[in-house]
Amino acid sequence: MMSERQHWHLGLLAALLPLLTTHLSYGLSLWEAWIPACNPYWADCVSISRTGRHGSAYWWFKGLMLPACLLLAVFWWQAARWLQQRGLSPGPLVLPLAMLASLALAVYTLTLGHATGHFPVIRRVGIAGFILFTYLVQVAIGAALYRAEPWRWAGNRVLGLATLILAIALLTLVWDGLWSEAYERWEDAFEWWLFLLLNSQLFLMLWIARFGQPQRSI
Repeated sequence: MMSERQHWHLGLLAALLPLLTTHLSYGLSLWEAWIPACNPYWADCVSISRTGRHGSAYWWFKGLMLPACLLLAVFWWQAARWLQQRGLSPGPLVLPLAMLASLALAVYTLTLGHATGHFPVIRRVGIAGFILFTYLVQVAIGAALYRAEPWRWAGNRVLGLATLILAIALLTLVWDGLWSEAYERWEDAFEWWLFLLLNSQLFLMLWIARFGQPQRSI
């Protein structure tokens, strides 16, 4: 049975591995000249998907991201268990949603690099499902913290970051609908930002679990 410290280290690995994988994939594709040199968090660069389609990055992306899918599912299970140990309930849908998020990311990962048939559509559904289900899990956990007076400060932070993620996602839809040509320049950058923020939420929850303390009512 793992200690609390081991659980924390496993959670940290779950938060770090997806980010390390995407940036390693970008670096390898750049080094092997599959993509141009550019800032992926700015306009006119490349999508996360493009960094893992060719060369050695294709294998590294799949080899690291598939274990990351499993670790993310374990992370949310640990988060739900941590809440329950403190008498908080994230609701019965958190774990099923977490499983769906991990499955969607795995589908996206497995179909990456295949451009024929239905693979591109399946890949887009996979990444969209990962973002949606992960967001819903984060909202459920943030709401559970917010409903408990001593942990309301933590709930505010989790829900605040989730609101920022939702605002950016909605902005992309509005921008794409009104100024599609201009949006195309920034579409890939938005993907990188959303992925970064979704993983930043994991770091925030780890900080709350490791260093945060419930506030006592005066």
